Amino acid sequence: MLKVENLHVEVGGKEVLHGVNLAIGEGETHVLMGPNGSGKTTLLRAIMGFGNYDITEGRILFKGHDVTTVPMHERARYGMGLMFQRPPTISGLKLGKLLTAMSGVHPEKIYEHAESMKMTDFLERDINANFSGGEIKRSEVLQLMVQQPDFVMLDEPESGVDLENIALIGNAIARLVEKDRHIVKRQKSGLVITHTGYILDYLEADAGHMLCDGEIRCKGNAREILKVIQERGYKECIECTKI
Repeated sequence: MLKVENLHVEVGGKEVLHGVNLAIGEGETHVLMGPNGSGKTTLLRAIMGFGNYDITEGRILFKGHDVTTVPMHERARYGMGLMFQRPPTISGLKLGKLLTAMSGVHPEKIYEHAESMKMTDFLERDINANFSGGEIKRSEVLQLMVQQPDFVMLDEPESGVDLENIALIGNAIARLVEKDRHIVKRQKSGLVITHTGYILDYLEADAGHMLCDGEIRCKGNAREILKVIQERGYKECIECTKI
């Protein structure tokens, strides 16, 4: 589904990613962990094609095609979707209008998705205007449910969310990446950034990665990596990779 090869990315003239390699197969969901400022969000935005994230070396392959220089809207059409950690407020644009424009499905289906995310009362409101943290996250997941991308990227879906909303969001994300289907029938893939690991209570990851100082230092079982980080911190986790 996705292959990142020797990716170097600059933001504002400063190199943030220093040769990242990552491969995610069809039907796989991977988790990305790492300290603040390590480059996790930069990686997701570079994959999605944000214009101010300059790829100076390496390439991004999606479904076997080189999309390194493909604009963001084309990547979305190819099947990429992104959930922001802190999405902007969009005044003057109703959430329902956005969902209708991006979906092409019958309005009743949009309403069903909105109902499942407890967002029906928000369809006539400006996007994210005076939304709480949990409401913003539910709105982001709802947009992905309507878009139905083949590859979903989620930037800290559990941050700023209470336990009730985490359960709702976590179960919805699991459905987005087809965790409710048998493993051999899954076609959708995902990459999830997490700090707390709460999302793993609802989403079984196929692999975990630890990103530090713009490099992926470790790959393995997501829960095991998270346990080491929780018990010993990132420093010892990084030291372990040097042995």
